[in-house]
Amino acid sequence: MIQAYSFTSKPIAEAIVKAHKRGIHVEIILDKSNKSAKYSAGDFTAHMGIPTYIDAEHAIAHNKVMIIDRETVIMGSFNFTKAAEEKNAENLLILKSKELANVYLNNWQEHKKYSILYQGK
Repeated sequence: MIQAYSFTSKPIAEAIVKAHKRGIHVEIILDKSNKSAKYSAGDFTAHMGIPTYIDAEHAIAHNKVMIIDRETVIMGSFNFTKAAEEKNAENLLILKSKELANVYLNNWQEHKKYSILYQGK
């Protein structure tokens, strides 16, 4: 499960699609700015059959979280963008905790309740 504010990283998007093709359940919630951005990897993931949602409830859905295998939580200031990978000063924290992953998964599911399925451009 993924929550992202800005999502333009081609390598991250490709890795997510590869995981999806291997049968790993993936869903994404993005900030509404991804709908109007010139490029969003959310278009790619939506067109590849990955359920991709837009959180239009908040002024900014500024989350940057990945929950992997219900045990690993990746979070920090790191947007899933080329700029974050190559130019910005960012932080990223990887935690292995089933208990913490469950807390983040519950939060993800709460956000999904009011997010809108995105079909891509």
